[in-house]
Amino acid sequence: MNKRRDFLKVAGVGVIAATVSSCTNTSVVKTDNKKKKKKKKEAKFKLGVASYSLRNFSLEEALDMTLRCGVDRICFKSYHLPLEADDKTIKESVDLCHKKGIILYGGGVIYMKTKKDVDKAFEYAQKAGMELIVGVPNHELIKYTEQKVKEYDIKLAIHNHGPNDKLYPSAESAYNLIKDMDKRMGLCVDIGHTKRINRNPEQDIEDFFDRVFDVHMKDVDKAANDGKTVIIGRGIIDFPSFLESVIDLGYEGTLALEYEIDEDDPLPGMMESFGYVKGVLATL
Repeated sequence: MNKRRDFLKVAGVGVIAATVSSCTNTSVVKTDNKKKKKKKKEAKFKLGVASYSLRNFSLEEALDMTLRCGVDRICFKSYHLPLEADDKTIKESVDLCHKKGIILYGGGVIYMKTKKDVDKAFEYAQKAGMELIVGVPNHELIKYTEQKVKEYDIKLAIHNHGPNDKLYPSAESAYNLIKDMDKRMGLCVDIGHTKRINRNPEQDIEDFFDRVFDVHMKDVDKAANDGKTVIIGRGIIDFPSFLESVIDLGYEGTLALEYEIDEDDPLPGMMESFGYVKGVLATL
């Protein structure tokens, strides 16, 4: 009896709902038409590879593996284009990038311990047509490096290396030195090393955004000195939140995967990492 009573109640509600629906059908349609789907957020940044990820492979192999990851931007570590390379070698390397459809946007990480190191880095970047240098200049060379940035019109992105880095453990440590300098003096925020010193990568990028020129993208297994690189999506960095934040900020640089493990067979982990990132981006 109770089931029957409940059924009649539901049926009654259904009749009333149907009557109301038929009477207001036009207005409902109009209301539905006004509803807009949630607009997909537009990512202005590009995905790329820091070629340190492919350090045990030749230049051509590194370029081919980059393409297999579905990206077309690369930042050369000296394994693939030595700082001491002559003009002919630099031209051949750049031509090979062009032939394969890859944009050589930067070089680094380049350490600068003397003025000669700074000079060499900027000459190298200019000859290769790079738009920025991912560098680590000694503190006493910051002013001299700024002079070279102005002279060559090439950006410098200082790279942070986490707990054991005495020069730049965090993006903040670099930002405090260059915040009042030429606007082309900036940062390459390594989010893995940032997380290893238990800082929030999203917050650092937001706080120092006016000087963020490049981002080294990696995941780590824990926020500690001994935290290790893992495939993106398997670690502790909240990539959906991070990527949404970077999009909201309007970042227009490169998110370059720096895959530090599996040096003899990095491609599976790199492809999974990019697949995860692209999957997240598709949902935002």
